[in-house]
Amino acid sequence: KNFLFGCGISIASILKYNEGNQLCFHIFTDYFGDDDRKYFDALARQYKTRIKIYLINGDRLRSLPCTKNWTHAIYFRFVIADYFFNKAPKVLYLDADIICQGTIEPLINYTFSEHTVAMVVTEGQKDWWAKRAHSLGVAGIANGYFNSGFLLINTNQWTNERVSARAIAMLSDPEIVKKITHPDQDVLNMLLADKLVYADIKYNTQFSLNYQLKESFKNPVTNDTVFIHYIGPTKPWHDWAWDYPISQAFMAAKNASPWKDTALLKPVNSNQLRYSAKHMLKKKQYIKGFGNYL
Repeated sequence: KNFLFGCGISIASILKYNEGNQLCFHIFTDYFGDDDRKYFDALARQYKTRIKIYLINGDRLRSLPCTKNWTHAIYFRFVIADYFFNKAPKVLYLDADIICQGTIEPLINYTFSEHTVAMVVTEGQKDWWAKRAHSLGVAGIANGYFNSGFLLINTNQWTNERVSARAIAMLSDPEIVKKITHPDQDVLNMLLADKLVYADIKYNTQFSLNYQLKESFKNPVTNDTVFIHYIGPTKPWHDWAWDYPISQAFMAAKNASPWKDTALLKPVNSNQLRYSAKHMLKKKQYIKGFGNYL
């Protein structure tokens, strides 16, 4: 529910940069209201595309490991991959906090080799991969630890390897749960090591808007970046983070969508109020900042 706004803008951004391609979008969610339907229908009409909605009963997934920032919705990607078996040879899974700013034609035209399960993008450096390989007890992870927000999935091979069923079984094993810090992502890395092809970082360039709170930081986004992945608790659809330069890819897509006049989201819990205050103070908007601390 909390990510449907971002999901709509994510789809708009892909359509904005890929008008020449016939695309179909599939949204898997456990909530979809009448207003949401109105906006997504308008988006489909605006770009002459197809958007299909799938309502998931997430009760069985709620028993799997979750955190304050990661709800049971992180496991929807397991349902998605299995659903497309025998329906499409490949499917691109994207987290809802990813914005497109380039063509995805190379992904559309990509052909998997027989035994490759997915195309992914690594995160971190080789020393981080080695640490994750040691912590998770899978040597192959030392060749590359990936972020699960971008997955180009070979649906036949995913199903042949029983990835979803095996992942859920592992997440129900207390001994494995002790090892993991990023539930779905760690388990997928454990299962898919040595069965992957690695894409350029431009397809999953991660940036946390909370880096803006630091005195200095490196911005990894370049003109070649295709997908910006806004990781972390602060998102570009939050009203305390829209005005940073790196948020403008989101704002441009929003302005090219049915959500163009929709207000950005205000903080609704203590965690968001705290981050909102920090960002306001960093931008020297002291009255707003101190107001959110009170």
